[in-house]
Amino acid sequence: AASAGVTPTGETTTVQVEAKNMRFTPDNIDVPAGNRLVIELKNTDDQDVHDLVLDNGTDSGRLSPGESATLDVGIVGEDLDGWCSIAGHRQMGMVFAVNAIGAAGDQTAMDSDGSGQDGSGHGDSGHGGMDGMDHGGASDGGASDGGDSAADDLDFMAEPGRDFSARDAALPKPDESAKPKTIKKTFTVSEVEREVAVGVKQKLWLFNGTMPGPTLRGKVGDKFVITLVNDGSMGHSIDFHAGELAPDQPMRTIAPGESLTYEFTATHSGAWMYHCATMPMTDHIANGMFGAVIIDPPNLPEVDREYFMVQSELYLGPQGGIVDSAKAAREEPDAVVFNGFANQYDHDQLRAKVGERVRIWVVDAGPSRPSAFHIIGGQFDTVFKEGAYLLKPDNEEKGASQTLDLAASQGGFVELEFAEAGHYPFVSHVMVDAERGAHGIVNVTD
Repeated sequence: AASAGVTPTGETTTVQVEAKNMRFTPDNIDVPAGNRLVIELKNTDDQDVHDLVLDNGTDSGRLSPGESATLDVGIVGEDLDGWCSIAGHRQMGMVFAVNAIGAAGDQTAMDSDGSGQDGSGHGDSGHGGMDGMDHGGASDGGASDGGDSAADDLDFMAEPGRDFSARDAALPKPDESAKPKTIKKTFTVSEVEREVAVGVKQKLWLFNGTMPGPTLRGKVGDKFVITLVNDGSMGHSIDFHAGELAPDQPMRTIAPGESLTYEFTATHSGAWMYHCATMPMTDHIANGMFGAVIIDPPNLPEVDREYFMVQSELYLGPQGGIVDSAKAAREEPDAVVFNGFANQYDHDQLRAKVGERVRIWVVDAGPSRPSAFHIIGGQFDTVFKEGAYLLKPDNEEKGASQTLDLAASQGGFVELEFAEAGHYPFVSHVMVDAERGAHGIVNVTD
């Protein structure tokens, strides 16, 4: 059937299009109105999965590097917009435009050779650039998976069910061995639907099935051998801030079904972030691909209790969907959480006793917002931030700290002793974030 009522010409326009480096080449084509359009698409990217979706419903399906597909668009009677539907790719400019030359309302005359007025083959060159973003791209506010946002179901006061169990925030005791050791771990990427707040589910991209991923711990001099296995449906990678090495090979994106081995030796202490480094990193981090590596400073004193908190943001797509790329690009989080779930430590509270020494490690995974870690009713006599002690007990100034301030990707720890029994809320003191999920309680008993 003719599209938009145009009379079919009986002619076919066939174009070859490449997908690579977050662009389609060409990204803007002219087709005489009434012609059938056939697009021969090839993913020539070395690493990423791509696809091409047109707003008339034509869909190439996902193509791994090197794969091709033929799209029979049908009779073209009006302009069409297209894009790569992989999360975030459209927001990074991976858009496509079909210009129906000679269609009703079209102002572009055809040359005798059937090309655009300027002979360039691009016709109305403005149609596929930023205009392509206006049709549902970063500026439209739509979820990357389409549909309503799961944010509509957020209730920060809701109680979880009886079978709810918060992420265990207790940090295992450090290895007391003085000799450097080798720590081996396999990180498998998966795509799993999980609750991120009471009654709110998202399809997360995860390292070993958790958000945040596994917390690793070691000492300066320890060697880490990490095998990354991509069991997802798109390209992924991993970047360990705790290592010092050129990112070209160990941090490269690997296609679905591939694996790589990432080796590094810890040369400095600190609370280090790791994350997927595949573009757009905002989406990959926000959708669950992050975690922490704790490298103890030398002669770290033993404490009675030790916890860890990784702060991150949620940009919610529809229920059961993935990150909303448009919200993430605008830095408009629906929730800010500790260890992957809103307010989970209000329900499963951390424990301590009066007089016990408590150490809490904090990493801000972002991807964008800062953290201002504070315990209401507590004061920190020890602060270690970004590889250095800012405060130690019994300092000459008799000083203490109220907040550990961290930019996205930074980390450290605080220590304190609770003077009396009670319930001590901990928050990010960026108060809007505390009120949208970055909140918990330390339950202190005699």
